[in-house]
Order: sequence, then C-alpha cells, then structure tokens
Amino acid sequence: ITGKYGTRYGANLRRRVKKHEISKAAKHFCHFCAKFKIKKGPIGIWHCKHCVRTFAGGAWTLNTANSTTVRSTIRRLRELQEV
Repeated sequence: ITGKYGTRYGANLRRRVKKHEISKAAKHFCHFCAKFKIKKGPIGIWHCKHCVRTFAGGAWTLNTANSTTVRSTIRRLRELQEV
C-alpha cells in the first residue's frame, strides 16, 4: 500500500499512512440499514451505498475520537433524564 512512496518520508510516517489508507478503503458499518456499505467520499464525507445516506465524519475515519466522546455523553445525559 505504501510501496508507492519508496524509501521517502521515513518508516514511521509510511506506517501511519498505511493505517489510514487501509481504514479509508475499508467498508464501514451503517447504523441505519445495518450493512457494511459506507465508503469514503471527499474529505469528511461518507456515503452509504445501500440506504443512500450521507454522513459527516472525520477526514480519515468515520467516527473521530471527539465525536465518540460527545455521542456517549449525550447518551448518558439522556439516560439520566429518563430516570
């Protein structure tokens, strides 16, 4: 995957790029239609091929660390309101 860079840029940077390129090319899980059909579009835009929904996410990953934290906080606060 990172063979196109040859010996340039250093091993650590090539390793990081490899991790990002593998996750970018992978199919991700769609929580609306329950299928692995989400693919990356332009930077930060993710499309589900099955239910034709568009998501805003991170540039390299569908869910960023900050969005995961916010989502869990909102869920916890909703549970506290219900009780």
